[in-house]
Parts: sequence; structure tokens; C-alpha cells
Amino acid sequence: MRIGYSFWGFLGNGVTDTPDGGRSHRRPFIDALIARGHDIVFLQADRDRLEAGDDLGGAYTFDDGTPGIDVLFLEWRWAITGRNTTVCGAEGHTCDLHRQAQLINHYTVRHRTPTVIWDKDRTLRAESVWRRTAHTLVCEAALAPTLGARSLLFPVADHFIAQADPATLAARPRDLALGYVGNQYDRDEPFDRFFAPAAARVEHLVAGKWTKTDRWPDVHFVGRIPFKAAADVYGRSLATVLMLPERYATVGQMTQRIFEAVLAGCLPLVPADVRFADRFVPEELIVRSGRDVIERLSYLREIAGTQQHADLIAACVDRLRLFGLNKQVDNLESALHGLVQTTATERGAA
Repeated sequence: MRIGYSFWGFLGNGVTDTPDGGRSHRRPFIDALIARGHDIVFLQADRDRLEAGDDLGGAYTFDDGTPGIDVLFLEWRWAITGRNTTVCGAEGHTCDLHRQAQLINHYTVRHRTPTVIWDKDRTLRAESVWRRTAHTLVCEAALAPTLGARSLLFPVADHFIAQADPATLAARPRDLALGYVGNQYDRDEPFDRFFAPAAARVEHLVAGKWTKTDRWPDVHFVGRIPFKAAADVYGRSLATVLMLPERYATVGQMTQRIFEAVLAGCLPLVPADVRFADRFVPEELIVRSGRDVIERLSYLREIAGTQQHADLIAACVDRLRLFGLNKQVDNLESALHGLVQTTATERGAA
């Protein structure tokens, strides 16, 4: 199929001042689709070239028009006041939302092109017409997606899972007991409950965009870091806490941070109120309070570098298979074929 793919972010390392977590999984996902014979054309601005000065070796096709495609695939964009809701050309304006509207009007509405919406941030309204339209399909990166939506998790390349060596990762010296890479967005409550109490007791570091931090004067915030530097933080850290906004936690939507951490040997502690927590980590790494985090860190310090430590890392690596790239691409291809058939039937009936 020829897939018109709309995303607002980067395929390469991009720039530091961006919240684009998709860099950890977007390019492997795209490359896997291409390897299976699909033709991909990108329909948003080429931010890698325009902002990061990276042409990615000319490996990908971008088109700011309305080329012929079989399927429209949208990484869903939503209104962000003062950014993509302003007039084109205004200071700080990004045109992702306007472009998405243009694509939907041309392909989904006018030409009834089969359309997949990957609602990665869970911002698509429950009453959205696109949840009730025969030639559209909503996917969510959740184990319990909204009724009518399909699960499409953030993928991790299978060879990264296969290459992870728990013994080597356990033996790696780590100067931080606790590390965190990610932005503040909707995470104050779990940060208060789980991270901050432990950070007051151990060596730690928080990287990412945290703009309101006065309530945590003892926490070491370092601001945003380059994309590649996230692996270094996890590589220095014995553990992290995977803090999710409530809209993710209630449906079992785990972010890409889990495989970024685990593949660096950083053990992820998961709050017990995250749905399906035991599918993401072993029971020993599920926490119910800040005290739990402190106690688990104490235990992990005691076993650091031992076979017990390596076994815990191995258990986490094994659970990453849930996010395996081939599994997620299989899921998407199945969805695409079903959607195309449904659309053909709909057109025939018309």
C-alpha cells in the first residue's frame, strides 16, 4: 500500500528543545513498514531537515501537497493554545494542526480514503465522529483501548530485545540510584507520591521540561537534554519510576520510557495503580507509595551486580516482547487490510 503518514516530530535525533518522544520508536516502525513492501510518503513538514539540518541521507519522501495514497495514517495532533491555534506565520506558530485538518478534509472527507488515527496522547474526544465513521479506524497505545479502538503499542525493535545482556547490564557501574527522563505534563501527582520522597534520600537526576518545580526544592532538575543523552541517564541509574498521566494509567498505556530504561539496564518501578502493571514489570518492581520506592531502591543497592540483579533485568527484558516491533506491525497490517476491505464494501454499496 501507499501510505500517507502524518506526524509532527523527528525521525532522527532532532533538536533538544522538543517533547517528541516518538523518536525512540517512529523510525524503526516506518522502516519495518517499508521493509514489508509499503510505500511511505510523509505529509507534514520535514522537521529533521528544516530544524535539525539532517536530511536522513535522502532515504525518505516528504510531500506538502496531496499526493495519491491508498491509506492516510495520522499520528493525531490536538489543539495547543498559543502554538498551533494561532494564525499561520505568527510568532511561535506550528502548522501541524492546520495541515492535519487539510489532510482530513481532502482525503478522509472528500475522497473517503481509508484513514487510521493513532491517538498516541489520548486526546481524541470520545464523541469524535472519527470513532463512528466506517472508513476510519482509531488506534491507541493502550492494552485496554477505548471501545471501538484498536491497540497499537509503541514498538521496540526485536533485535534490541534479543541483544540485551542482563549480566552485562547488571555489572555496569551506576552512580545514580534513581533517574528520570521525561516531561512534567500531567505527572505532578505521581511525582509527589513516588519520586520526590525517594529523591530526598538518594542520588538522583531528573531530565526533561519541568517548569513548575518550586514545591520540590531538593530535586535535581537538569532541564531538557539531547535525545541520545537519555540512554546515558538510564545507563547511570539503578532504577527509574515510570510515572504516567491518569489518562494513560487507567487503560494500561505505557510510554516508550520503559524500553529506553530497560535496554540500558535501568530497572523500572511501576505504580500499582497503573492498569496491567504486572504485564510491564515483575511483582518485585511494582510500588504503592514513596516508602515502597525507598525500600526497593535499598534492596536494589544491596543486590547490584549480582545474579539476582541480572535476573530482575532479564524479567523486564522478557516483558518488552509485548511491545515487539514485528508484533505491532503485524497488528497494523491486519487493521489496514480490514479497513481497506470495509471501505471498498462501503463504496460499492454507495
